Amino acid sequence: MPAVLAASLEKTIKPKFKIFQDMGFSAEDIAEIISNDPENLHRSADSRLRPSLLVLKRLLGSSAEVTKVLKISGWYLSRDLEKSVVPNVEYLKSCGVGMEQIIKNMYKFPRFLVYSPKNMISSVKIVDEMGTCRSSRLFIHAVQVVGSMSNETWELKLRHFRNLGFLEDDILKMFQKAPRVFSASQTKISKVVEVLLATGKYDLSSIVNSPVSFTCSVEKKIIPRMQVLGILESKNWIGKWPSLSTITKIADSKFVEKFVHPYLYEVGEVYMANSALNIKKYEN
Repeated sequence: MPAVLAASLEKTIKPKFKIFQDMGFSAEDIAEIISNDPENLHRSADSRLRPSLLVLKRLLGSSAEVTKVLKISGWYLSRDLEKSVVPNVEYLKSCGVGMEQIIKNMYKFPRFLVYSPKNMISSVKIVDEMGTCRSSRLFIHAVQVVGSMSNETWELKLRHFRNLGFLEDDILKMFQKAPRVFSASQTKISKVVEVLLATGKYDLSSIVNSPVSFTCSVEKKIIPRMQVLGILESKNWIGKWPSLSTITKIADSKFVEKFVHPYLYEVGEVYMANSALNIKKYEN
């Protein structure tokens, strides 16, 4: 922002730094916050910066925590937080969500709390209709996922699951178990279903019971593992394929230890060529 060089040091620049200093921010933190979003030097000190910083400090408890948020999302200081973040936090608390969970989501999904309060209420209504219990630790994640989409996008996502053969109860069950999978693109969802059904070992009910499959990399995780298991079965080295839940949740190191390393010369090259894991470190 080269326009900063033309700004008045005494009237524009120093007052902004003083606000941060007066609220306990270190010189290093101030430098990083402003470097991340130089617009802060042109925002009104009294009508925007100070009120926003006070709201954040009240919610988060300390300048250190405020700094963590602003390093991720400096644009928090561009919003009227009293009209977005504050009512959203209070509404989520009224739904039974604890402040600790709210703050964690603020770090991971910073735009979540600046949704319009109307959008937040609408998202909670949809999540309630999907059957997610408000006392569940997944409730806030479900609200964030729904709120990140327009109503039209949400409906298209649901229709896509239906078109792939999932029943309404299947969709509800997957959403309740793993709401974040609904953030996956339609292309990704279709590819996961295609690859898993093509094995002949898993069906739609398997996916419903293990919806986390939709969060896995098709190319680097699902396909290499399916290939390895296919080879092992063709040579009668496994009697039964592991459940889809095992396949999608087991760590790379554990998968290699159980299904690759004992048959390294037969499947090692296939797995190493296609997966994200370098299995050479497992060779003796």
